[in-house]
Amino acid sequence: MEEILELKQLLLQGDIKGALVIAEEIAEMSKKDIINNIYSFAVVLLLHLIKQKVENRTTRSWDTSIRNSVRNIRRLNKRLKSNGFYLNLEELQETLVEAYSAALDDAALEVCEGIYEVRELKTMVKEDDIIANALALITFTESTENSQ
Repeated sequence: MEEILELKQLLLQGDIKGALVIAEEIAEMSKKDIINNIYSFAVVLLLHLIKQKVENRTTRSWDTSIRNSVRNIRRLNKRLKSNGFYLNLEELQETLVEAYSAALDDAALEVCEGIYEVRELKTMVKEDDIIANALALITFTESTENSQ
């Protein structure tokens, strides 16, 4: 909020360069907030993909959680006015890689009622495969999804 007040003050003073710096900071904070939200949904998505892989099964609840996470990541990543994206494919993959450790921590508590430690889960699933699966779900086109 203080950035907006500072921006207003700079504009009233005619300091366009200073105002542009503040505007960039505001845009960066907004993007960071979006990325943090995408990260949170990525953790949930990866958690359920790990659970599916290790337990070699799925549940309606897990499937719903995966679909909702994918929808929310897509929604958050979409720029409304420019029809672009906040995160390109490479940045989205980096975010999934960053979220993977947190997902493994959560999976250690949930997979098979918490019988595995994180180090054990790491040997049971391939991180690259889970990340690739998540990325494929996120980048899967809406029209294809709706026709299934």
